[in-house]
Amino acid sequence: MNTATLPEAAPATKASTAREAAAKAFSGGRRRSLIVGAFVLAGLAALPYAVTDVYLQNVLILTLLYAAVSQSWNILGGYCGQISLGHALYFGIGAYATSVLFVTYGILPWGGMVVGGSLSALVALGLGYPCFRLAGHYFSIATIVIAEIGLLLVHNWDFVGGATGIQWPFNPDSWWTLQFARNKIPYVHCALALFAVTWLVTYLIEESRWGYGWRAVKDDAVAAQSLGVEVFRSKMAAGAISAFLTAVGGGFYAAYVSYIDPESVMSFRFSLLFALPAVLGGIGTLWGALVGAVILIPLTEISRSYLGGSGSGVDLMFYGLLVMVVALARPEGVLSLFRRTRTARSAEAAP
Repeated sequence: MNTATLPEAAPATKASTAREAAAKAFSGGRRRSLIVGAFVLAGLAALPYAVTDVYLQNVLILTLLYAAVSQSWNILGGYCGQISLGHALYFGIGAYATSVLFVTYGILPWGGMVVGGSLSALVALGLGYPCFRLAGHYFSIATIVIAEIGLLLVHNWDFVGGATGIQWPFNPDSWWTLQFARNKIPYVHCALALFAVTWLVTYLIEESRWGYGWRAVKDDAVAAQSLGVEVFRSKMAAGAISAFLTAVGGGFYAAYVSYIDPESVMSFRFSLLFALPAVLGGIGTLWGALVGAVILIPLTEISRSYLGGSGSGVDLMFYGLLVMVVALARPEGVLSLFRRTRTARSAEAAP
């Protein structure tokens, strides 16, 4: 393992650590990443005004939502190396918490998202205590089983609607209730804001002591622990942050579709869809989740619309074929193509 990526053994004071993190966040290439991020987000914010077709705006909303949730998964799976296949549980907790609080108790969706995120973070900490003691495929299998148990529980829980689900009431268009019947542009901006928050959180953590510790745990947990990294606490922190942001995405999704049931927010396919964009775009990177979502989500929606009507499964075969091609051609993710091109140019420019 490359020990240069590990945090210093001697802990600094909180003030000096904060100053170092701030200096790293705005130095050199990091500053360029922040500028590029600002331009990309500004372009995405202007895109719905150029794309006026409602269907394409819906595809854009889903793309940004999955990019945000996949980036949330990337915090745990990409940076910390804990491959979770049960994030649909946290997505569902956020969706149900937001829906129940709004429909039953009249609490605005904004508050419901925070409550759902906090509840998911607590659940992640509770589940992480036994699960993070597992390694490799055992951890992944455990997350699948736990998520499926959660799905069965919600199916039979009358308080949250059981298998019938929860229908949101129809209200006038309002930012307070996050409901817009005729205009999808506000939803685009909300989904973009969600992605911007997850991206910024990842950006700030990436070069911090937590970020270095997570990457050390991902490379070699035993070696990281021998050099002073608190492996178990690092995993727990990554799991809680990832679960919180994923649940906020679930709350937004519930407000957007205005109806949820167990299969629509907690099925296993959601756990796969959360992981795939980051894996195909570039796991453990700032832009991998967005690049992967831009490839996968429009392909999924458009192929389902134009090829799925026959019932022959052509859309699924086409989608699966593309995933296989990308995975085989670029196992490190699509972003590795640009990284290698930039490295080759630097080598050619060198004397």
